Amino acid sequence: MKKTFIGIICALIGGVVGFFIGKGGCCGQKCEAGDQPAAGESPVAVVADGPNIDITALPVDEEGFIVLFDGQTLNGWRGYGMEVPPTSWEVADGAIHLKGSGTGEAQAEGGGDLIFAHKFQNFELQLEYKISEGGNSGIFYLAQEVKDAESKEYLPIWQSCSEYQVLDNAKHPDAQLGVDGNRQAASLYDMIPAKPQNANPAGEWNQAKIMVYKGTVVHGQNGQNVLEYHLWTPKWTQMLQDSKFAEGGDFPYAFNLLNNMGGENHEGYIGLQDHGDDVWYRNIRIKLMD
Repeated sequence: MKKTFIGIICALIGGVVGFFIGKGGCCGQKCEAGDQPAAGESPVAVVADGPNIDITALPVDEEGFIVLFDGQTLNGWRGYGMEVPPTSWEVADGAIHLKGSGTGEAQAEGGGDLIFAHKFQNFELQLEYKISEGGNSGIFYLAQEVKDAESKEYLPIWQSCSEYQVLDNAKHPDAQLGVDGNRQAASLYDMIPAKPQNANPAGEWNQAKIMVYKGTVVHGQNGQNVLEYHLWTPKWTQMLQDSKFAEGGDFPYAFNLLNNMGGENHEGYIGLQDHGDDVWYRNIRIKLMD
């Protein structure tokens, strides 16, 4: 009886406060399946972070970047919602390689997205990527590991964070979808197109940069800044409403998670997407920004 009473009070508080994670329907950071909001309210997602690492022991290069990939192992990396890296990922020729399954987002057995096991807040991320012919992947940032509070199933990583699109613009159909090229390489997926569109062809290496600083985000590709936007602003909220992540749309969790991207601390994981196509990532490094 006491638990039921507390659950009702928490749900009422959550509805007033309007936050989605940690406050939107439950008290505290996590919710139990029995503490769901009343019918008609937003579904509840709960933070479900797995094991993380201390980055202070990682090597720092001459430019002050922390090296996230040693070129030989997946040390420091694990699966989204998993304690170990998915078997779909390997290290080959000094790069992290996703062994394509050809199943797209369905993710074949042993597949899954790869994340670096530490949350970052303000940073500049640099890396190189190479996509296969007709291939699709993505780089996630400020990602959360979240579950549906009732089913306990993990939500797809892209429902909680922005995606730097990795794509073969010439042959993957996503390049022609969306609006004004906002699903092409280096774009903020389905929201802002990368301009100029300067991706190298499939099979060639590209330089990628993602800078996040107190809500300002910049995507760079091959030495040029190609887009800028600002998180946690009215314009950000409107962009979400105009995208596939709109409130009340096909993905009931995504709008609230993305509108408060990074959660209360505005921090999250770096992730690499398993979209079923071969893709390679190397020279992955990050510089923390105060």
